[in-house]
Amino acid sequence: MIYHAIYIDTTNNKGRGVFTSQPIIADEVIEISPVIVMSAEERNLLDQTTLHDYIFEWTPDGNIQCCMAQGYISVYNHSYASNCEYFMNYEDNTIMIKTVRDIIAGEELTINYNGDWNDEKPVWFDVKD
Repeated sequence: MIYHAIYIDTTNNKGRGVFTSQPIIADEVIEISPVIVMSAEERNLLDQTTLHDYIFEWTPDGNIQCCMAQGYISVYNHSYASNCEYFMNYEDNTIMIKTVRDIIAGEELTINYNGDWNDEKPVWFDVKD
């Protein structure tokens, strides 16, 4: 399920991103997409490819795996103060995206790659060695 008003477009500095052509209210589910679950061993291989930037950690019952989301989910860009949040459903092997505030038409939809929409912990591409 993908909300009827969202679409993929290019951004000024992040490549592609997900946008909305219409206003969307807070707490609206805008996407539910299936995922392809992969093992920790497969994750090690993926970490050596460009796909590393598009996979999600998938840890049902503490079992460390990863997944590749279908739909638009892998195209949402990161923001530390995102306007959407994602939720993993381990039972159905899906990820859901939900707005956390009202969003205006033309606005980019973002998620926080840390999981919680307002988590300010640096993500892998912002960590300085």
